[in-house]
Amino acid sequence: MPFSYRDTLLHPAPKFGIMRAEFDEDKKLMADKSDLNALSGRFRGYYPVVIDVETAGFNAQTDALLEIAAVTLQMNKDGWLLPDETLHFHVEPFEGANLQPEALAFNGIDPTNPLRGAVSEYDALHAIFKAVRKGLKEQGCNRAIIVAHNANFDHSFVMAAAERASLKRNPFHPFATFDTAALSGLVLGQTVLAKACLTAGIPFDSSQAHSALYDTMQTAKLFCELVNRWKKLGGWPVPAGESE
Repeated sequence: MPFSYRDTLLHPAPKFGIMRAEFDEDKKLMADKSDLNALSGRFRGYYPVVIDVETAGFNAQTDALLEIAAVTLQMNKDGWLLPDETLHFHVEPFEGANLQPEALAFNGIDPTNPLRGAVSEYDALHAIFKAVRKGLKEQGCNRAIIVAHNANFDHSFVMAAAERASLKRNPFHPFATFDTAALSGLVLGQTVLAKACLTAGIPFDSSQAHSALYDTMQTAKLFCELVNRWKKLGGWPVPAGESE
């Protein structure tokens, strides 16, 4: 059937709709591309925060939390992960806390030393949680996630202390973590923090080990190295068709 002008009046092509759909798709692709270099787009909306604790034992319910440090992370404009803000606190043992002599000998902490400048569990975690919530908002993330070496240990002490302190607005995921011991075992063939750092080319001073501040800073460098190395190897962004 020959085409006529009348056909265009009766059945006009949805030109604007097609153009609008193409425009929306272009905007989505641009947004997706920009998200690849944003912290919010790298870990499915999670905001990674590196944590290390020093304690007076292995039981998070009964043994004292003595020291905690946290390092927040950021991504630069090219999508490389970097350490950002550092927080560090010596912590007073909670009332009735168990103090294992073997643990104190291992980490060298004297809980009774007034020069520690220790604060309550509430004050330490309140300050960390406040900084984390601020970072969550700034980075456009949905929830924080603990990054730690043998992460279940640190996570359990943070959660137990937050519950004791009746801190209701805990920004951290209740059970999910990023464990640098597992990641290092996969990528580097090492699970001990010092050996993993050295294998990754990150200096590690064993004389400073078992300080929550030093261990957190080195763990943050290690996690950034692992994430950035995966990007350098072509594992991120995920190739098209493999991210569904």
